[in-house]
Amino acid sequence: MLEIHVVDLDELATALADQTAYEHRWLINPETGEIVVWTTDGGVDGKTPVELDELDLVPVEPLPSRVWYRDMADFTELVSDERAARRLGRALDGRGAFRRFRAELHEEYPHLLPAWHTFRDVRAMRRAVEWLLDNSLIDVEAADRFRADHPDPPVP
Repeated sequence: MLEIHVVDLDELATALADQTAYEHRWLINPETGEIVVWTTDGGVDGKTPVELDELDLVPVEPLPSRVWYRDMADFTELVSDERAARRLGRALDGRGAFRRFRAELHEEYPHLLPAWHTFRDVRAMRRAVEWLLDNSLIDVEAADRFRADHPDPPVP
């Protein structure tokens, strides 16, 4: 079992969110917690091609975009400014929701950006811990402690 502190949770969260992983794969070493990127022509060191099944590493499959969309929707529901919540909610309708949501925050509600980044990051780290637990890389107690220590932050 890994200790949570040996895993770069930000990097693991990035791997879980990577929707462009067609030519590369994120992998984690179950012994050390090190996260590496594998490519067909460069392997894991960037120089030596190697087949995925030859590696004793666990592949990190990206989570569907609907998981990350839910974070935007949950954040929007918590925004106390009714006008901002309505506009952010409208930004979430239809294709391009991620781009519109970011644009709305940056252009109209920049004061909410720090709260959004904190909210998104806490959710992403908890999701990374859940992934570690689901893949039997950490124990239940460690995951429970992490979740208890990292609740959703307040949203203005």
